[in-house]
Amino acid sequence: MALLPNPSLSLRPEQLGSPDLSAERATPAASHRRRDFVFVVNPKGANGRTGKEWKKLLPYLRTRLADHCNVCESFTSGPSHAIDITREAIREGAEAVIAVGGDGTLHEVVNGFFWDGNPLVSHEKGSTTALGLIPLGTGSDFARTFGWKNDPYDAIDRIAKGNKSKIDVGAIEGPTGDKHFFVNVADIHLSAKAGYYASQYKKFGNLCYVIGALKAFRGHENHDMEIKVDGGEWESVTKVTAMCIGNAKYFGGGMKITPTADPTNGHLELVVLQNFKWYDFLIKLHRLYGGTHLSVKGVSSRSVKSIEVKERVRRGDIYVQSDGEHWGFLSTKFSILPGAIDFFC
Repeated sequence: MALLPNPSLSLRPEQLGSPDLSAERATPAASHRRRDFVFVVNPKGANGRTGKEWKKLLPYLRTRLADHCNVCESFTSGPSHAIDITREAIREGAEAVIAVGGDGTLHEVVNGFFWDGNPLVSHEKGSTTALGLIPLGTGSDFARTFGWKNDPYDAIDRIAKGNKSKIDVGAIEGPTGDKHFFVNVADIHLSAKAGYYASQYKKFGNLCYVIGALKAFRGHENHDMEIKVDGGEWESVTKVTAMCIGNAKYFGGGMKITPTADPTNGHLELVVLQNFKWYDFLIKLHRLYGGTHLSVKGVSSRSVKSIEVKERVRRGDIYVQSDGEHWGFLSTKFSILPGAIDFFC
């Protein structure tokens, strides 16, 4: 894979199999050459488990993909590095970029598919880059929406089969107009604050979500907000505990928070929790994880294509996150980009 001179990136191609070079030279059509699959690995994910498991996967990966592609292995070195790797891979004509890790790595790779708020285009005219996922992180909530087991070998088999479908991507923007993207769930207020704290305790695995929730409840107050759905009139929503905007169904380590969301239907699901107390979560937690909470008092749901959210009284401390990553604070607009990315499924 031809690389731009950027010392921060570390793509390492591994030629799989032994192609007949003489036959390749004799083929005039460039489309017959083997294209690159770029595997973006977060080696520190899940307290280092991702890097260790990735090494174990390589022999099977070579066996399954030997006839398909060149593998380009790239390890991230810190926050946002996966975004840079993905953008360079797409510009250089990679056939696929595969996120290897948890939802955080997938989130960065998805953002790498965009530049300046628009889909990124390959230097190779007419070529498109597909997205893949090998779940090897603390959380694998996006994979749950498809009913997949948290099994990296199954993921490799899906990629090897080559079946793809177009999935939607959510866009999020603040007052400056700069866009950020999410593929799973974005959320506001209590759940976003809990996610912010949970990110500080990932060394405890899925227990980090419990710790984050406990910390978020300390001093929490429900707040009145205003929303504008699909460009309509502003509506008042009182005593908001949390708002969740789902492109997919799960967040927080398996909570089915937006149970009717579908990343292929061109819509987002908005779920609003109003006037919840701390004990409500204890009593109704099983319904939140089971996705049966939409009939609970204080819970509402609707399908939207865009939604703007702001505080009725400006405080500036209402947390917003997307795909479990802290984004910022209200006011914020969310919208959907239908069929934005080809995804191995």
